[in-house]
Amino acid sequence: MQCDETRLWTKSFTLLVLGNMFVFMSFQMLLPTLPPQAKEIGASPLEVGLVTSLFTFGAVLIRPLIGFLLGSSKRKWMVVVGATALLLLTFSYMYAAMIGLFLWLRLLHGFAWGWSTTANGTAAVELVPSKRIGEGMGYFALSMTVAMIAAPSLGIILYQNWGFETLICVASVIGLVAVLILTSVHYETPESVLQNKLQWKKFSFFRVMIERNGTYPAFITFLAAFGYGTIVTFIVIFGNERNIDQIFLFYLFNALTAIVVRPFTGKWFDRRGPWLLMMICSMLTFTGLWTLSYTNSVEWLILSGVLFGLGYGSMMPALQAWVISKTIPERRGVANGMFYSAIDLGIGVSSLFFGFISSYINLMTIFQLSSICFIIVYILTWNDWRKQKSKAPTSSSFQSYTL
Repeated sequence: MQCDETRLWTKSFTLLVLGNMFVFMSFQMLLPTLPPQAKEIGASPLEVGLVTSLFTFGAVLIRPLIGFLLGSSKRKWMVVVGATALLLLTFSYMYAAMIGLFLWLRLLHGFAWGWSTTANGTAAVELVPSKRIGEGMGYFALSMTVAMIAAPSLGIILYQNWGFETLICVASVIGLVAVLILTSVHYETPESVLQNKLQWKKFSFFRVMIERNGTYPAFITFLAAFGYGTIVTFIVIFGNERNIDQIFLFYLFNALTAIVVRPFTGKWFDRRGPWLLMMICSMLTFTGLWTLSYTNSVEWLILSGVLFGLGYGSMMPALQAWVISKTIPERRGVANGMFYSAIDLGIGVSSLFFGFISSYINLMTIFQLSSICFIIVYILTWNDWRKQKSKAPTSSSFQSYTL
């Protein structure tokens, strides 16, 4: 059964976007508060680091399995189970008074997060008309962006003023709302998927970890996330070094700019393909990183956030749509898992690499070095456009190869 060929904002797609936003809000509220909570219950510096690395390991490890299951499973139970697992694990932090249990929950939380993001992203693709996939996935990604604006700040306020237990209760209520909304969605599972039977003998970790047709844009995703990893790791430290207290303004203007331009960039993708959009976004992100590296005032911080929102904020949903557009329906779960794993791995490897060399060079130079990733993104995108242009136009779903 296929969704309407032209209508995007169906009841089901609207509910899925809303439910996904609440999933991300419940999750994002915990991000800035779990490391200090781990320290509060006696974690060593190494164990505080494991709070993030174990979560990432769990998410990357589970996604190939979820991609395999999505090749032969109805979407509803996959989405609802993922959201329910996130809810239960979020509430379980209430009772994690020992660091060993806390770290074990982080690994399980990573499993649930990898499950939920892969299933939700796949379900979204199948509710979006094929001719509007760039626009549709842009709006779907917007639900994550909106959550990233409000949730971390709300989590910090709750944690600092009312304590960890209150934070967990509020996050759990939001997670429960997400489960209820996602349960009410009418999902569209492709006929080719429904006709498949689950055959565990065919399961191969590496086969379901990689969707060959989407590896090129997935590799570009990894490079973009690798470049973004320096922001995640160092921007708060950088703000302290430069005596900029309002470092949250970078995230705020980054997200607000991404929200404003998302509808336009999604339509651009559908009409012209990913190439020119990606090349412009890579240059804007490159410029944003260099602007940030020279920032000494709030005004320059805001400018760098705007440039990053225009560039990176538009690049990531375009990359997801690019990966999916090259994939057959029964492999969309694998492709989505590969896309999200590329982001997790890119940020994780970047944090390790630049964290190591930060002992030898300053943060200004680190931001400038990481900007090279977006020059490589530009070159790889241009190379793919050149190759596709040399083929017959009928070999692509995009309407134009003209930059």
